[in-house]
Amino acid sequence: MVREPILRVQSGLTGRDLVLLGWLADHGVLTTEQISAALFPSVNFTQRRLRVLREQREVIDRFRPQRADGGSFPYHWLLTQLGADTIAMQRDEPVPRRDLARARRWQLTNRANLPHLLGVNGFFTALAAHARTHPGAHLVRWWSAARCQQLGAFADPTGPVDGTVLAYRMTVRPDGHGVFTEDGRSTAFFLEYDTGTETLARLVDKVGGYRQLARVTGNVWPVLFWLPTAARERHLHAALTEARVGYPVATAVHGRPGGRLTPASGPPAVPDGPAGQVWWLHRHNGPTLPLAALGAAVAADLREAA
Repeated sequence: MVREPILRVQSGLTGRDLVLLGWLADHGVLTTEQISAALFPSVNFTQRRLRVLREQREVIDRFRPQRADGGSFPYHWLLTQLGADTIAMQRDEPVPRRDLARARRWQLTNRANLPHLLGVNGFFTALAAHARTHPGAHLVRWWSAARCQQLGAFADPTGPVDGTVLAYRMTVRPDGHGVFTEDGRSTAFFLEYDTGTETLARLVDKVGGYRQLARVTGNVWPVLFWLPTAARERHLHAALTEARVGYPVATAVHGRPGGRLTPASGPPAVPDGPAGQVWWLHRHNGPTLPLAALGAAVAADLREAA
């Protein structure tokens, strides 16, 4: 029976192991570095635990993509069939089909946009890493693009039943949705992870889908554009201004350090990742903001505009 090996393996899994397996079930693949930053005190500790989960528990496996210019990337981790079965039982979900892990491995190792997926997952694991090392911070929610596309995904489970919200499917496809809190402040957001391949006009057009979702749900959550260069960031803000976009949009640059400078002043000096004071909120007067402060800033700007 499927249940017996799952029960045996569950007895050797920690709470942290189950978090990792859940992330792999929901988000497909993570690198050793992402797992280490988000969940473990050191890379060596991470590698030892991953070896146990792969060789003894047999709930995860790994692959190593080859670089076009020679050599290989770091190990990438994903669920085995037993790992998928274990998470399904943990969540009280139906047992996955028998070829799920094999099919998913083929899909992940052959997808052309694997770097994009890893970039998205890297954004969220960076938030989890910040939360792990900052007691007042917490990554409350991390939803995949697929989760966002489910019918009624953004219906309030504690509120009255609203047929419009339950039947609504987003017309735009965010790369992820999250809720991040720190020091009593909280921001719910949608992520657009940008690699520079789409036109600025296309990025601006995406905002309309989020405005439509806000009309249906009543939740005005900012769209975060995580951009590859400072020049693209400046050009996007200019395009948003030209298009007179009124919906809240915030931008930051991959790897830009954090600090207390205004967007026009150039990059600040202290690295802090996407949780830090790196977010340029469009049409907001003042310096760049930490992620957790965006929610209150958006609410204040909406009250001022009303």
